[in-house]
Amino acid sequence: MPDSTSIFDETPDFDTIGGRLSRARETTGLSVKELAWRLGVKMATVKAWESDRSQPDARRLTMLSGLLNVSLSWVLHGIGTSPDEPDPSELAVAVSAQLDRLKLLHVETGHLITRLEGDLARLRQPAFD
Repeated sequence: MPDSTSIFDETPDFDTIGGRLSRARETTGLSVKELAWRLGVKMATVKAWESDRSQPDARRLTMLSGLLNVSLSWVLHGIGTSPDEPDPSELAVAVSAQLDRLKLLHVETGHLITRLEGDLARLRQPAFD
């Protein structure tokens, strides 16, 4: 029995074109700079597309969908092949690693503050010749 589902049966992604472009770019791991370079446009152009201040022309839309591994219909309408979302457990591991790094930076910052306070206290002491 053939599959009778179509793209019209999908729940559309109600984000904007710029929002979908930004999300797809981040999912593929491309920076704004790298995507702009691959498309032959300025970084400001990609940023304008992602913030919905302008839209790419038809040729760039086709290039974008290929580079970002999404369907053109998904970019335009939110229906079709969307970017592969990362596994939530992978995200949890990444966030946990970031939190551990932040805690370490917090401790290091505390040590630096203490050292700077000591240096400042010594500088404020009157000098005896």
